Amino acid sequence: MNILENYGLKNIYIEESKNYPNFKLARVIAQYKGLYKIVTESNEKLAEISGKLRHKTTDLVKFPAVGDYVMVSFDENDSNAIIHKILMRKTIFSRTAVGINEQVQIIATNIDIVFICMSLNENYNLNRLERYLSITWDSGAIPVIVLTKSDLSKNLSKYIQEVEEISAFSDILVTTSKENNVDKFKKYLKKDITTAFIGSSGVGKSTLINEILGENRLETKEVGKGDKGKHTTTGREMFPSPFGGVIIDTPGIREVGIQSTDVSKYFLEMENLVNQCKFSNCSHTNEPGCAVKKALSEGLIDERRVESYFKLKRESSYDGLTSKELEHKKLDQMFKEVGGLKKARKFIKDKQNRK
Repeated sequence: MNILENYGLKNIYIEESKNYPNFKLARVIAQYKGLYKIVTESNEKLAEISGKLRHKTTDLVKFPAVGDYVMVSFDENDSNAIIHKILMRKTIFSRTAVGINEQVQIIATNIDIVFICMSLNENYNLNRLERYLSITWDSGAIPVIVLTKSDLSKNLSKYIQEVEEISAFSDILVTTSKENNVDKFKKYLKKDITTAFIGSSGVGKSTLINEILGENRLETKEVGKGDKGKHTTTGREMFPSPFGGVIIDTPGIREVGIQSTDVSKYFLEMENLVNQCKFSNCSHTNEPGCAVKKALSEGLIDERRVESYFKLKRESSYDGLTSKELEHKKLDQMFKEVGGLKKARKFIKDKQNRK
């Protein structure tokens, strides 16, 4: 039996692996500091990257990540396997690396379905949900919105309606901590499908995964004061589902950087409006012929969604900038109505000279 088949193996990776006959196909199922856990067709092993791969790799995105299919070599003794090659990535779910300028950190790869979890208590935040949806659509995966802890909500129908309005036709699952939720997830869990649970700390991802797995594989904690959940997951790890395919658990993410993300895939109606504006450089504030302002005045779009779109659009344009360039661009955005930073400086200087 090929154990890899229990870990979402697709035929495309079997075919690609034939290009490297000197190595064996494996999948990264967990990531630790400097080490990885992989599964091959016959067993699980710890692995490290080869010296050649380490020396020629400077970007975080070029290191192996949970979900990657890799080509490895190993002896039959207890030594670690060596990762020599990362195969084609079908999808990449990433965020801006914390504390590392101009670097993107991969959360997981080769994901087919992303369960975006948001609890219906103090975690409820439509702007954050739009951020997750933008990144998921751009990654190539299919988003499924999971509204957790519905039993703690006093405005359930209102929240569901608000989420439906921004869901972009994504499926919405409503779960509760007072009943079993497994049947709601079964149709998404199939033999060659890789799923991932993402969301803020304490929204109940680990609890749901434990329910699906039928055992307490992940540590969970009771909801804290003020109905806030407590973050327990500290790494990314993959688990075979009893219904087929695999589930990736991810650490709670307070905020996801959206640099390098193409938000247009999620905000299609906003992209269409912007393209209808009379002027190509429309700031959507006071210009005549602004399709965005017209749609707002007619109640066709929500002001919160408009603000969310432009905020994410600005962030996505910061990709690849140095810290100095980033600071300059943000200042330009602040002074956009007066023509940018240079004109703002000239205006201030002229004003001082007139005194």
